[in-house]
Amino acid sequence: MEMTWAVLALLGFILGSIPFSVLLARWRRGVDVREYGDGNPGAVNAWRACGPRCGLAAGVLDYLKGALPVGLAHFFLGIEGWAVFPVAVAPLLGSAFSPFLGFRGGKSIAISFGVWTGLLMFEGPLALGLSLAMFTAFLSGDSWSALLGFGPFLVYLLLRRVEGPLLAVWALNTAVIFWKHREELSGPPRLRPYLRRGGREALGGEG
Repeated sequence: MEMTWAVLALLGFILGSIPFSVLLARWRRGVDVREYGDGNPGAVNAWRACGPRCGLAAGVLDYLKGALPVGLAHFFLGIEGWAVFPVAVAPLLGSAFSPFLGFRGGKSIAISFGVWTGLLMFEGPLALGLSLAMFTAFLSGDSWSALLGFGPFLVYLLLRRVEGPLLAVWALNTAVIFWKHREELSGPPRLRPYLRRGGREALGGEG
């Protein structure tokens, strides 16, 4: 069992580190997605560089490179307890710090959904998605929404009474999200314009 989780963790890191967005954009248009948008080698910039089909394909592949190795280990090979921790975090670390990109990988959102699918089936990514969507609806900028969204997701995990290894996965996942978005998080979170306008109108109406 020890050799099994170690091999799967290594394979998960390698799979997670494959920059599908970069590869697809080069194959489809001969462009580098890191020259678009915020320079992130992820699915959003693949969409900007090559269109929706390329962006969606990149997003699905980023999701699968988290879901497949973790799901295989957890549900099919029965790896659980603390042995599942390195298997779950390996794809995340591979994606965030890809050796194929000089250890400057993507922001690890799509692969996070994949990892939690591998750990909790579709219940996990659904809870994470609802949590992220709640903050996205109110905050401008994806970085604060991404980071704060992991707070309610922790509440969900605690209410579900998951064991310590999954809480450790959450902690490292949150740390990776923070690190990959740290530049955008240097300023305070800001409400979306429609909420700011509504607030000003309400204050004006009271006056």
